[in-house]
Amino acid sequence: MALFKCKMCGGALEVTTGETVAVCEYCGTKQTLPKLDDEKKANLYDRANHFRRGNDFDKAAAIYEQILDADTEDAEAYWSLVLCRYGIEYVEDPASHKRIPTVNRAQFTSIFADEDYKSAIKYADGYQKEIYEQEAKTIDGIQKEILLISQKEEPFDVFICYKETDANGRRTQDSVLANDLYHQLTQEGFKVFFSRITLEDKLGTAYEPYIFAALNSAKVMVVLGTKAEYFNAVWVKNEWSRYLTLIKNGAKKTLIPAYRDMDPYDLPDEFSHLQAQDMSKLGFMQDLIRGIKKIIQAGEPKAAAVGETVVSSGSTNVAPLLRRAFMFLEDGDWKSANDYCEKVLDIEPENAGAYLGKLLAENRVKKIDNLKNVKRYFVRSDSCKKVMFFGDEKLKAELKECIKEFEVNIERYYADGVEKMNKAHTKYQYEEAADIFQGLRYKDSDILYLRCHSEAVETADLEKEKKEIYFRGRSLATTGKRNHDTAILEKAIKCLKQVKTTMKMQKS
Repeated sequence: MALFKCKMCGGALEVTTGETVAVCEYCGTKQTLPKLDDEKKANLYDRANHFRRGNDFDKAAAIYEQILDADTEDAEAYWSLVLCRYGIEYVEDPASHKRIPTVNRAQFTSIFADEDYKSAIKYADGYQKEIYEQEAKTIDGIQKEILLISQKEEPFDVFICYKETDANGRRTQDSVLANDLYHQLTQEGFKVFFSRITLEDKLGTAYEPYIFAALNSAKVMVVLGTKAEYFNAVWVKNEWSRYLTLIKNGAKKTLIPAYRDMDPYDLPDEFSHLQAQDMSKLGFMQDLIRGIKKIIQAGEPKAAAVGETVVSSGSTNVAPLLRRAFMFLEDGDWKSANDYCEKVLDIEPENAGAYLGKLLAENRVKKIDNLKNVKRYFVRSDSCKKVMFFGDEKLKAELKECIKEFEVNIERYYADGVEKMNKAHTKYQYEEAADIFQGLRYKDSDILYLRCHSEAVETADLEKEKKEIYFRGRSLATTGKRNHDTAILEKAIKCLKQVKTTMKMQKS
């Protein structure tokens, strides 16, 4: 009999060799178990689960990956990676005293579409699979709520990441420095996420929806600290590591490390490629704010002064490039069209024609009139905004007229998706509705996509169950008729009645 720690509370579990599910006698939670076929693997799991229970999800994930290097069919290791990716922390419900999952690392991707979740289901036995699917449904529901709340939040310009309290619960020097930076930036007109102030009216509610919204919208993150351990504190690292992941995945964001009273070589290794700022240097605050302004304003059109007209320079250098861009559009070569528009903008950053070319390439259409039939809400895109800002009156009027028709069409398309979703009762029908919402970026389409995807997965399970029961009923009926056995025939009738029950569940 092996000893293994509960993944929820850390209590000792006595596990019989070969068991894949156990119940913790301390927290009463039924949970899945890994294949503990040697002591080294058991120690790796124990260490990884220790980090995960402490919310150090990145360290835990690295160890689970190490386990999978040795055994690529370990369902529990795949499931544990899912828990790390979504930042699952099991907390005690005061009412029921049961351990329930909370999401600390929300994703736009549904858990049912996660590749590690799919692998966990693939390699799990029947007992494990049942628990994984139940927990995934719970996590999926929590995630939908987070996305719904986060979509209502106004976008942020800057995210300040820091350690609020020390080991004794006292306010840190980092918090005071962050407070100064917050007030300086807000005075400059920036919208800043500073947890001490931004979350002060959110007491008693989950913080993740607001952190998730801020991480995804902020163009700049400033990570500041006065001690190496503060930079690596669990929740501080949780924020900056998620931000670095967004950058790694292609998001146009900038992370600025800022330190004081410490050796810069003690900063996290992940910051080694970044230019860190010394907060003790004279003029640090002014330099930092000026740098943040440049970063944020680089992606936004500069507002024209009163009575001033923004016009293209009409440079002859860009005309051939722009013609090539629109020739590529005509050929359907969207990437080359976008690349040539970027070349134009390198020379003439306020060229409305180049932004129009980018807008058409992004939406894979050849002419401006085709935008009205696009199945993606492009109106809030950067390219569209800049066409409306830098374009002449004729171009603006043409685009406005096109947007007017587009918004009627997109509303009709969205309504069609809602209707299909409400009428759906098969896997194919839910997938058909999900295809409409995917990438639509209109109203709550992201939430509805996740809902349809989740329903498609659940319905697929019901359809599979229905088929299994149906074929079992047919087999029993054949056997009963052949042997003139009424008992077997009654079982066959019972199975076929159960198929009807499963169909009703699918439609309800």
